[in-house]
Amino acid sequence: MLNNLQDEFILSETKAAQLPPLTLAYIGDCIFDLYVRTKHVLGCSKNAGKLHSMSIRLVNAKAQSEFAHRWLERFTEQEREIFMRGRNAKSPSAPKNMSVADYKYATAIEAVIGYLYLSGQAERVNEILGTMEFDL
Repeated sequence: MLNNLQDEFILSETKAAQLPPLTLAYIGDCIFDLYVRTKHVLGCSKNAGKLHSMSIRLVNAKAQSEFAHRWLERFTEQEREIFMRGRNAKSPSAPKNMSVADYKYATAIEAVIGYLYLSGQAERVNEILGTMEFDL
């Protein structure tokens, strides 16, 4: 799904890994959301309101935290390092309506997705996000 990355946006793995974890999570959140929304649009013919309702079931801290826990043991060494940096990052604001633990794990998985996206590893992004369970 994300195989058409522009060459001008791809960083080396080293440069991508050097970005702050919250920066990686920032872009990872966008990619996570885009993947889920695209999967829903292509998988069913619902109106935008229903598609949004379906998407927010997967793109929220609790769901992302549960997803992260399922993937933690399958990450490569580099991905695990990025994950830990994302989990341990100091957020400028406190999470609202969610546990701090869920927020930290959601940030961590977003950081991994952001790192993979920015370093041009679209196949790995698809491999990871492709294991999400969609209710279409």
